[in-house]
Parts: sequence; structure tokens; C-alpha cells
Amino acid sequence: MRQTVSVTGVLIGLAGATAVLLGAFGAHALRDVLDARGSELWHTAVSYHFWHALALALSVAVAQGRARRVATVAFSLGIVVFCGSLYALALGAPRWVGAITPLGGVAFIVGWMALGMALGSAARRDAR
Repeated sequence: MRQTVSVTGVLIGLAGATAVLLGAFGAHALRDVLDARGSELWHTAVSYHFWHALALALSVAVAQGRARRVATVAFSLGIVVFCGSLYALALGAPRWVGAITPLGGVAFIVGWMALGMALGSAARRDAR
């Protein structure tokens, strides 16, 4: 269990740190490189990346057992697939890369559902 928590802690830190780094990179290094569409994609990717890094931390803080595992994997996968594909598209990746973006969105939805179920279970436990 201890190893899982430390690996998860590293994952949360990495998710948050990369959101900040990529946001700063887009705002400064890519300011004169990206066109309006690329800039919009980059901004969207950073926003989802950051919010889901926080959701990842929340899921680890409040969820337990299977719900925690599902949420952790889903949020992590969503960050990589959804945000990663948007970052790639902003930098000029072929349009077909956008076909995988919805898979990351589905991962985010699964993560939120798992988190919601965990919170509901915790509320029922507390009410007893």
C-alpha cells in the first residue's frame, strides 16, 4: 500500500507540475509560434490538464479501493490522451490525431463517475 501511495503521489505531482510547465511554455515560448487556432487548442489542453491534475489529487484524497484506482487511472489516461492530443494538434500534428481526443474525454468522464460514486459511498457511510 505504501508503494502505491508514493507512486500515486509522484503521479499527482507530475500531473500538476507538467500542467504549470506546459502552460508557461505555451504563454512564453510558443507565443509567436502558434496561430490563433493552435493557441486556443493549447489553452484548452492546459485548462483540462490542470483541472484534472486537481481531480486526480482529490480522488486520491477522498476515494478508497476500486473507486480510487479507477479514478486515478482514468484521470491519468485522460490527461495523456485528451490533453496530449490537443498539445500535439496545436503544434501541427496531422488532423487524424484529433480522432483520439474523444477517448481521453471518455476517460475523464469515467474518472468523474468513479469519484462521484466514491463520494456517494463516503456520504452514506458517514450518515450511518
